[in-house]
Amino acid sequence: MIYKRQAEIIPRKESSYFDTIVIMPFILVANDDGIHSPGIMALFRAMKELGDAYIIAPDRERSAASHSLTLHKPLKVEKINEFTYSINGTPTDCVILGVNKLLPEKPALVVSGINKGGNLGDDITYSGTVSAAIEGTIMGIPSFAISLFIEEEHASPLHFDTASDFAVKIGRYILEKSLPHNTLLNINVPNVPKNNILGVKFTRQGKMFYNNSIKDIIDPKGKKHYWIGGSQPYIKHGDNTDIQAIHEGYISITPVNIDLTNYKALEFLKNALSFLS
Repeated sequence: MIYKRQAEIIPRKESSYFDTIVIMPFILVANDDGIHSPGIMALFRAMKELGDAYIIAPDRERSAASHSLTLHKPLKVEKINEFTYSINGTPTDCVILGVNKLLPEKPALVVSGINKGGNLGDDITYSGTVSAAIEGTIMGIPSFAISLFIEEEHASPLHFDTASDFAVKIGRYILEKSLPHNTLLNINVPNVPKNNILGVKFTRQGKMFYNNSIKDIIDPKGKKHYWIGGSQPYIKHGDNTDIQAIHEGYISITPVNIDLTNYKALEFLKNALSFLS
């Protein structure tokens, strides 16, 4: 099979039949670790196997940016090269500008990552990595987020190749089959060599929150400030969760629906509060 951007048919010299020309899909690669992250470069190289990949990423780390938009200042776009753009905004900004202004046409796939660190349990609500995939899904583009789970902060080496190889498999499937409506995939990969992966588990979102995550800080002038973060998470263990799978050495794939309606609660409220209607 011959891949070309132009839709044309080229006769093969050695036979009388014609090869089908497949148009390569556009793929938008984003993240929240910033344009200089080794994870996004590994993901970009992997996506080039599947199509015309472009990096459109924040100019610096935007971890925990969640699904935020930049509304109170103009956004600056720096073109690094033909396939790479840096934006002084959030991951969501990057997807919106990429789809609507920077790419030659609407991408067939949005991929976010490879995040340096896991996005598990309740962390997905804070994650800029996941939010880039959420924005792609909102815009009607099949999307997934992929993260490398690192147990120790300064772990070495970082096996981005394990995650990028898996991203190719998932990306190829999505390009051929798509995803369910309003659904993105949140993928977490253990930081181990490829041969050490025990398998893949399809999981639900686990429960994880942080105790005592706010630190009091006194500046040189004696003024009190607060710093959020730095505590160890409390994990509620349960079967078939993303947290359980990743700690057991499996790749976790969690389908995430962007419709936040609690339908069971909706039916309950219709009956319980029917006197209000």
